[in-house]
Amino acid sequence: MARARREEPRGDAPFLQRIGEGKLLLGMVHLPPLPGSPLWRGERLAAIVERSKRDAEAILAEGFDGYLLENFGDTPFFPDRVPPHVLTMMTRIALALPRAAGRGTPAISGVNVLRNDALGALSIAAAAGLDVIRVNVHSGVMVTDQGLIEGRAAETLRARSLLAAPVAILADVLVKHAEPLAPRSLADPGAHARDLVERAGADALVVTGPATGAPTDLARLRAVSRAVPGRPLFAGSGVTPRTIGRILEIADGVIIGTALKVDGDVHAPVDPRRARAMVRAAGR
Repeated sequence: MARARREEPRGDAPFLQRIGEGKLLLGMVHLPPLPGSPLWRGERLAAIVERSKRDAEAILAEGFDGYLLENFGDTPFFPDRVPPHVLTMMTRIALALPRAAGRGTPAISGVNVLRNDALGALSIAAAAGLDVIRVNVHSGVMVTDQGLIEGRAAETLRARSLLAAPVAILADVLVKHAEPLAPRSLADPGAHARDLVERAGADALVVTGPATGAPTDLARLRAVSRAVPGRPLFAGSGVTPRTIGRILEIADGVIIGTALKVDGDVHAPVDPRRARAMVRAAGR
């Protein structure tokens, strides 16, 4: 059974308005290592911009509604604040990406600054006119390979008000590659989802599997949907053409990365054929 929708979107964020119009398909634009990161091998920023444009264009050309930009190649990640040059380069890339989806519809555009620089992501979104930021740890404390990461919802929401930016906050529920410090959340993802919405002001939520490319647990997706009925909900990992139909019966949209890449390799370019197959499987 399809989940209930909110009667009206919060604020003037275009991302939230689009959710009210139907299920959303978002693809990932995974950036290679940026200049200055440990795995960078000398690729010039101009070449990275062109590579990112090709991925975004392929995602939109095959029928997706939009994309999220992410500094995926910058491992090992800073736990929160990234250096200013990273934000500057990501802003330049974001400004170069296409903004029109099929039939001239504006594309949904967003950014995630790994591992958890919500203020940096908000700054990029405000400067580049993006619609949404993803925040891996918006509230609570998670134990990760970067150490303890603490949510900064109070800071992020106040910064958004200060910037008067119509940018939606898409927050992870018990984000992948992490474990909650508080065991209550592990036992009850719905409790964490309610805190994200009612106490931390998240506009929309995303549920993932335990790692990149791992399937999203449908039982957890349903639990979050029941806990915060009507709040926009996305599945954020492991979506395939075989599972997307069942997922969209519960969620308002999907965020897909690995399954769109050549040979299913998360580091490879977007494969238009895979993107097309996913759109067809979603019933477009």
